[in-house]
Amino acid sequence: MTNLVYRACKQCMFLSETTDTCPRCGGPTSREWQGFVAVVDYEKSDIAKRMGISANGRYALKVR
Repeated sequence: MTNLVYRACKQCMFLSETTDTCPRCGGPTSREWQGFVAVVDYEKSDIAKRMGISANGRYALKVR
């Protein structure tokens, strides 16, 4: 069993397994993040609207 280390983008807060850049927006990533939300249907999600999310996926709630 492998342990996944997720990194959060400092710009769009997308969670990914990449190291230095976000695959979604190209922004820098950080290992320091807290909480996450999984967006399944961003068009119907009130949380996605409040966070400015325009694509389905996993997003951090707070990124440092």
